[in-house]
Amino acid sequence: MIYYRNIGQIKAMTFDLDDTLYDNYPYIIRAEHALIEFLGSFADDPSHSHPAYWRDHRRATLKQKPELHSDMGMLRREVLTSGIQAFGHSGHALKSAVDEAFDFFYFERSNFQVSSEVTDILSKLGERWPLVAITNGNVNLEQIGIADYFQKSFHASLAFPMKPNSAMFDAAKKLLNLPGESILHVGDNLEKDVLGAKKAGFMCAWYADNRPMSLNSEDVTVLPDIQLQHLSELCDIN
Repeated sequence: MIYYRNIGQIKAMTFDLDDTLYDNYPYIIRAEHALIEFLGSFADDPSHSHPAYWRDHRRATLKQKPELHSDMGMLRREVLTSGIQAFGHSGHALKSAVDEAFDFFYFERSNFQVSSEVTDILSKLGERWPLVAITNGNVNLEQIGIADYFQKSFHASLAFPMKPNSAMFDAAKKLLNLPGESILHVGDNLEKDVLGAKKAGFMCAWYADNRPMSLNSEDVTVLPDIQLQHLSELCDIN
């Protein structure tokens, strides 16, 4: 563990999820590939089953509705609606196909279990402090086996824009009834997590599950208070 600043008394912890508690990339890639294959059942034109087709619809959707950058679930629904509508579906058939495709992806996106090593750490931490999840993604905490370790989870949305925006941090402070300086946020992204947490007045620990951690390899705006070598080091904090 590396300390870049002295930290105060911790009264609660907040956690990023993707790439902090698990490496998210292989699960997302697997789910995206499965969705493309699944969508082929709605399309007559083979080109509509190509990733480029859906990238084009995603690009067009974000150009029209840039606010959806902050809501991955709503963005995916809009892209699915646009893409499936172009197949020739409309009305109830369109809604049914979009719902089916979205539910398929959401299940596949969360079709894994967080390791017992990580859940053991969360269990130990939860005996000492209240824990809250703050994520820019939309993973299903119950499906991946970690819902019971958190008092609440905040997911980025139109109401709670993505980190580094302070909205989810502020909501966590309100929920916990604590000032930011009493809360330690743990996350992998030096902009979204570290900068976001520090702007909201939180203490921050930097930890990435998905890559070697070196400040020389990262875009650094502000240093974390703590750099962890392993997530279990949180259990050693007094």
